[in-house]
Formats: sequence, C-alpha cells, structure tokens
Amino acid sequence: MPYSIAHPAHSELVIKKSRFIGCVQSVSTRAEAQAIVGSLRAEHAGAAHVCWALLAGGQSAAVDDGEPSGTAGRPMLDVLRHQDLEGVLATVVRYFGGVKLGAGGLVRAYTDAIAQALLQAEKIPLLRLQTLACCVPYAMEGLLRRELDAAGARLLDVAHGHLVTVRFSLPQDTAAAMVARLNDVGQGRLGWLEPDGVD
Repeated sequence: MPYSIAHPAHSELVIKKSRFIGCVQSVSTRAEAQAIVGSLRAEHAGAAHVCWALLAGGQSAAVDDGEPSGTAGRPMLDVLRHQDLEGVLATVVRYFGGVKLGAGGLVRAYTDAIAQALLQAEKIPLLRLQTLACCVPYAMEGLLRRELDAAGARLLDVAHGHLVTVRFSLPQDTAAAMVARLNDVGQGRLGWLEPDGVD
C-alpha cells in the first residue's frame, strides 16, 4: 500500500563543512513542487544547491540543480520509492563548505538527508478512490442515497433527467462490493455508466 506524509519533516546534516537541510512533505503536482522549491531558493539565497525529487506518478521528477548528474535528485527519488511513498516531495538545500565530497559522498549525503527526514515523518496510508456513476428511477433515489451514505461514499454529482444520474467516489478496495450491493438492492433497475476511473 502506498503512503503519504502527514506533515513536513526536516533533517540537517553537516558533512565536511557542507550543510545539508532536508525536508519531505506531501505534494500532489509538479507545479506545486516547483513553487515550494522556488520559495526555498528565495529563503536560502546563499545556498549552493536546492536539489529535489518528486514521486507522484506521471508528475515525478529528479533535479540535481548543478550537482554532478545523478548524485542528488535520483538518489533522493530512490529513497522515496523504497519507502513506498506517493505524492511526496523531497528537498535538500546545500550550503557548500569548501570541501568536495566526490560523487559517492554526494549520493550518500543526499540519501542520508532524506532518510533522516523520513525518520521524523508520520507516514499515512494513501487512500485510492474510485469514481462510479449509475442511473436509477426517481423512486429509487432515496434508497441509493441511503446505501451510499451507509457505505461512506462521497456524493459528487446528482442530475435529474429521464432518470436520476448519480456520481460518487469511494475507496477503490470497496468499489466491487459496493457495485454488487447496489445491483442486489436495485433488482435490475439500476444502470451503470462509464466510470471516470481513479481519483
């Protein structure tokens, strides 16, 4: 099961006079991640590098920000992957201390900064939602609403036309049972529409 992070968590390491300030936090899009990185650059104007990695499906990224290629962003992304995280941004601000660490030293430093921050982080299960849509006769709307409410589903949209069309979302792992339950109580009067997929 994938996890996210409840609140931002930080770390700070000093390695051969270089200062590494790490942070992990929940972020859902690359644009949001870039905004956070931009504010870190402004806040730490004297820093040599602001490296980052985002693990968020197709939005994922790994940025070395001037460090030798593959020594910062990619190792940070690997730490997030090994922790089974999703929708998480890892950032490390580096103040250069005058001593070069070499490629291996940089990989270790960036990996450790994120690993230390994750030790402080509260991991929370990431609930994957599925959106479903169905239509029912007007006489069944009340029954459908009660069933959705009892299952903890979230009502997204209700349209009243020839039939009542209802869109709702619920945890993906309970969707199949919910479909079976509604088919049962609907006694053939409930029709399923093309679902919108996973949120």
